[in-house]
Amino acid sequence: MKNQTNWASPKSVGNKLLLLTMKGYLLFFCALAMGMNTDKVLSQQMVVIATDQVLTVDEVFDLIMEQTDYNFIYQVDLFKGKPKVELKKGKIKVDKLLQLSLADSPVILDLTDSNTIFIQPQTMSLPQRQQDFVVTGKVTNLDGVPLSGVTVRIKNMNRGVATDFNGDFKIMVPDESSVLVFTSIGYRSQEISVGKLRTVNISLEESVSELDEVVLNAGYYKTSQRKATGNIARIDKKTIENQPVNNPLGALQGYVSGVDIRQTTGVPGGGFEIEIRGRNFINGGTNPLFIVDGVPFSSESLEATRVGSQINQANVSPLNALNPQDIESIEILKEADATAIYGSRGANGVVLITTRKGKAGKTQFTANLSTSLGKVSQFRNLMTTDQFLEVRREGAVQDGYGSFLEDPAFDFFWPDITVWGQDRYTDWQKELIGGTAFRNNVQLSISGGSDQTQFLISGAHQKQTTVFPGDSNYKKTTVHSNVNHQSKDGRFSLNFSTNYAIENNDLLRQDPTSLAYSLPPNAPAVYDEEGNINWENNTFRDNPMAQMLRDYQVQTKTLIANLGVSYRLLSSLEFKTNLGYNNSEYGSFNTFPHDSRSPGDGYTSRTGSIIDLNTSARDSWIVEPQINWMQEWNGLKLDVLVGSTFQQETTEQFVQRGRGFASNQLIQNIAAAETVEIVDDIDSEYNYQAFFGRLNLNWKDRYIVNLTGRRDGSSRFGPGKQFGNFGAVGAAWIFSNENFLKDNPTFNFGKIRASYGTTGSDNIGNYKFLDTYTTSNEQYNGINIMEPSGIFNPILAWEENKKLEFGLELGFFKDRLVLNTSWYRNRSSNQLIGIPLAATTGFGSLEGNFDAVVQNTGFELDLNTVNVQGKGFRWTTSFNITVPKNELLKFDDIENSTFANRYEVGKSLNIRYLFRSLGVNPETGLYEFEDFNNDGLTDRTNDRQVTRDFTPDLYGGLGNTLRYKNLSLDFFFQFKKQLGYNYYRDQNLPGYPRNLPVDFYDRWQEPGDIAPYPRATAGLDFSGDLPYVGGYQATSDAAVTDASFIRLRNVLLTYRIPKGFSLGLDASVYLQGQNLLTITGYRFGDPEQTSFNYLPPLRQFTLGLNLNF
Repeated sequence: MKNQTNWASPKSVGNKLLLLTMKGYLLFFCALAMGMNTDKVLSQQMVVIATDQVLTVDEVFDLIMEQTDYNFIYQVDLFKGKPKVELKKGKIKVDKLLQLSLADSPVILDLTDSNTIFIQPQTMSLPQRQQDFVVTGKVTNLDGVPLSGVTVRIKNMNRGVATDFNGDFKIMVPDESSVLVFTSIGYRSQEISVGKLRTVNISLEESVSELDEVVLNAGYYKTSQRKATGNIARIDKKTIENQPVNNPLGALQGYVSGVDIRQTTGVPGGGFEIEIRGRNFINGGTNPLFIVDGVPFSSESLEATRVGSQINQANVSPLNALNPQDIESIEILKEADATAIYGSRGANGVVLITTRKGKAGKTQFTANLSTSLGKVSQFRNLMTTDQFLEVRREGAVQDGYGSFLEDPAFDFFWPDITVWGQDRYTDWQKELIGGTAFRNNVQLSISGGSDQTQFLISGAHQKQTTVFPGDSNYKKTTVHSNVNHQSKDGRFSLNFSTNYAIENNDLLRQDPTSLAYSLPPNAPAVYDEEGNINWENNTFRDNPMAQMLRDYQVQTKTLIANLGVSYRLLSSLEFKTNLGYNNSEYGSFNTFPHDSRSPGDGYTSRTGSIIDLNTSARDSWIVEPQINWMQEWNGLKLDVLVGSTFQQETTEQFVQRGRGFASNQLIQNIAAAETVEIVDDIDSEYNYQAFFGRLNLNWKDRYIVNLTGRRDGSSRFGPGKQFGNFGAVGAAWIFSNENFLKDNPTFNFGKIRASYGTTGSDNIGNYKFLDTYTTSNEQYNGINIMEPSGIFNPILAWEENKKLEFGLELGFFKDRLVLNTSWYRNRSSNQLIGIPLAATTGFGSLEGNFDAVVQNTGFELDLNTVNVQGKGFRWTTSFNITVPKNELLKFDDIENSTFANRYEVGKSLNIRYLFRSLGVNPETGLYEFEDFNNDGLTDRTNDRQVTRDFTPDLYGGLGNTLRYKNLSLDFFFQFKKQLGYNYYRDQNLPGYPRNLPVDFYDRWQEPGDIAPYPRATAGLDFSGDLPYVGGYQATSDAAVTDASFIRLRNVLLTYRIPKGFSLGLDASVYLQGQNLLTITGYRFGDPEQTSFNYLPPLRQFTLGLNLNF
């Protein structure tokens, strides 16, 4: 126990990785020892009969396997109807027990060197057993192209290998009666009897459907698409690996129904927002539970919000630590049957990420080299210098300040009009966001192993620059390893995997995108003649190059490790344990030197230079022991799983701010600061435990019932409220397996499924049920005092999410057309909401449960077709669409609460209360708004009565794959129908000292004008309503517009080079494009992002080379 504690708490990630690796490999070598069996004489082994009993022949074999290292292989119904065996208490030799049990069964037994006993009917001729011999061969497709990764196994034995990148294999075969089974996803399985063959060359035919071949990871168990009672979406590595993304979520956009993913920025390492079937909770987040190789992975950033940079607010995502090229598959669990086994953690859905593993066969090396370039895909059409200055002067005159334009004493108010060059023009979009971002990526891996032990080691390094000026960049280095081992008898297995990443983010402190859109076109040069920052006599305070002086660097180190151990005590009983560890270390510094501000401010390095330091860490461990029992009786398959979860997560955050330095050269050394302030010093601990179970009943693959249950305990609630019960039932009827539909040439698959269950959430943060205190910067007698930071609520309880779903799945023409449809309804209740408190309490809010219900309903459709499949050519299409709806069903007395202006019963949580814009008054030139209460005033409380719903009306994707021999082309469209904010949201008016889209040039100029935009103003009229009309318009229905789009998200062209031209290597070259075309009526930027402060997603082109040898 002491060693385990030390393992979970070292300060260095490197030490953790070393210790974890040593422990894993120690277990690995123990496993090797357990798997080695020496030759034994059958009659020398004894079986203990504990009590007098009567057993079937099959049960006798189970008894022998329990107490010895023998295995039996025979036809399943060979002993059906045979007399039972009467056993007396005592000891009996194995050979005697077999003679007694098989007295009435004419069979032949054959004992192999591996202690496997083959049993066949005596009527069948069994050739005399020979020593194991080797069979070699090659596997290709029908066009003769070698197939790598094809599984070649011996039927009815736990022995198999995988083909290498040349399609070659070598396998040890026990005798000539053996049958080789060849399987690969996307191809029809084939069986070949060995006989006298020593070389087997085979061509596999592509299969139309993968319903049974694809194994779905459901977390604690596995199933197939055909037999699943829940809704599990799967994205495989082919969709992920060649996309130029840092975050795995970037490769999923548009590919999965019911999953809405939005990229928040085009900055390297950019973040993503994800919603699975809508927003469930009023105050809670939308992030699902992420699990990487069985280890829960927090998606919450360790960035300190009080000192973080503007650029990182949209940029930090812990999922960037995962290398997409190391991912084997991603499964997304959406409804109750799939998620309820995760209890409180599955309320927003579950995302299971499985990394690559080694395969048996000769050692293989792979290399993936790629280089990408990215550009902003669209610039805004802004005013020219002449247009801008004309409107600016007009605004000053309209405001009554025209005479002041000639007075130098007022130059400070409008330097763009009176000081800066009137003929100067700079395209700030080109200067600030018009560069080219380069991305270079190198990945190398080695894998291989024997039938019993396989391994994989992968390493990658990536560097990506930005479109901004300067040398800002993002670097990431990842290492992934995996070892699989199973004992010779197949009972014991071990899986050990690690993922380690170091990210270095060297970015600007602030995204200059907003300045690119708003800087006056005649602004001065950014540098003076001597190469220094040009402040233009203190008139150019927004010089974007000042940002270059403000260092902002982040280093993140992430370790994810998993050890899975299982032992099959009986053929139907398996014990397994999953141990996981996750560590994230986050360090950043953010400097603000005095000379990055205008000299007119009067700062020196002692009075104005600042550094913020953030040192944060998150440690999490999890242990999940489980027992799995499977049995079958006359067509009824029973699968029972019980287990428990023990998890702990600790978070440390220490944030300091240093002020005043003798020189800016010392600014990165906080010890040199004249004053040091502790901004945050947070230590928190979260403990979680659960007990869960699953019962799956399958009757002849026709009727399937899946029951799951979980009891969760969370340290985030007080005594008496810490535990919650969750569960679900899922059922499926595969009606195509009924006799009246079997062997139908047109309709080959049909399934109706339904599920209902409850999940929950404790997503409120730690210690909310307690009074909490924090250290203040105020001192008493030289000691920092403690001040309250949170008020207790001991009756906090779990949020609940009740999920209902019905689904229909159909397959036609041997699954050349597969249609999946789902209707769902999720109702989230007992909402945890911050209750606003009076200012006199000293607290902003008190967390509590509200009797409010949020409902998400929707319809999902997935369609996959094989349009053409001929010799050498294949064309497939995939399509998905989701039609969601979000609604606040219940919120008692909301009209009299502080939420009255935010939410409305019967409408979506994503609504916004807005003014109704009446356009520009032809007489005054000002925006007008509807006065709903007829009091003659425009006010936010009474006149924001119009609502707009920002929930998408629909979204989805359409993909096509065309392959002809060695050439393949993939292209994918993403689409979404939605509303978004337009440029009114930026609260600018014509005449402001900020550039605007050229549309604003069409402004009101004199009474009687009918114009879409108001009169110009310099923004200096503080006496009337003019300063507010821009803000009113920004929160009116005029600021909301259609932001629907169809985007050519991804195009991939791949060519597999013939070996005659690639020096015998398995090589392929690919060209990939991302965000190539967007069809939209949205004219104000990127319709996916609809933000004016952050860089939009880039258009990227990638050239890559894959080598396998």
